[in-house]
Amino acid sequence: MLPDTALPDVVLTPGRPAVLPARPDGDLATWATNARDALRALVAEHGAVLVRGLGLRTAEECGAVIRAVTDGLTGEQEAFAPRQPRADGVWSSTPWPANQPMCMHHELSYRLEVPSLLLFACLHAPERGGSTGVADGPTVLAALPADLVARFEHEGWLLVRTYTEEIGEPWPQAFGTGDRAAVERYCAAAAITPEWLPDGGLHTRQRRRAVLPHPVTGRRCWFNQVAFLNEHTLDPEIREYLVDVYGPERLPFTTRFGGGDPIGADVVALLNEVYAAHTLREPWQDGDLLLVDNIRTAHDREAYTGARDVVAGLADPVRLDAGAQ
Repeated sequence: MLPDTALPDVVLTPGRPAVLPARPDGDLATWATNARDALRALVAEHGAVLVRGLGLRTAEECGAVIRAVTDGLTGEQEAFAPRQPRADGVWSSTPWPANQPMCMHHELSYRLEVPSLLLFACLHAPERGGSTGVADGPTVLAALPADLVARFEHEGWLLVRTYTEEIGEPWPQAFGTGDRAAVERYCAAAAITPEWLPDGGLHTRQRRRAVLPHPVTGRRCWFNQVAFLNEHTLDPEIREYLVDVYGPERLPFTTRFGGGDPIGADVVALLNEVYAAHTLREPWQDGDLLLVDNIRTAHDREAYTGARDVVAGLADPVRLDAGAQ
């Protein structure tokens, strides 16, 4: 049962996420405070819910709603591409070329402390495309080949990074400090193995779980960024260029099986195909708010045309353990 609330019924449509029509009367932050328990219950039930009709217009309004709904906000150390602050607790979307889709992933799943709740607000919808799709982790897990799941459960997965000045965040920006000793302390606490390179760069390896029990429900979830951060997700020409410039062992980023073996293009293609088969998608409308259970539910972003302004809140961090089960 949902908490007693004036919220209308959720609309459930095949192929689309749960949509909650909203008719706030007055201050949005007050509405969000009153609706908080019901909204969180809907996220727990459906994994993601799109609130339509809020009429969010500014990052400040988004911040007030986000703070009313969440228990606490978090940032994103070890970032690949810097988000820009837009308001208190509100960030820009991850920078990504508009003409390239961003494939399914669980936000910051390579860290030990991850946001368990994501909030995306659309201030301006693009002309075409650009939706944020969602996919249920337990459903994806059940659709994957049993032998592949067993290997990932046994070994986990490796994120291998080489921080450069040319692609992604240089290490001082990613870790928020230019002090090597401070970076080493962070890595020790975060189960990351660092290697300082002769040119001043940083190479890291971190082993993480690929399948995770949900911290509330206990359901097994496919939870990782194995496909999203793998070199084979890149355009083949870009991948060939990076291998030529950096070599296969010093790519800016890639993923491997937890034991260190490469993950082939066939595995990456399979993962993305399974995600695609179980993706729910709803085009953005101005003023929408999408709440996502980040442990249970992966999300992506379509390629798009026209201006798009979607801001994000990363909330309710939980601490995970490293390595495989």
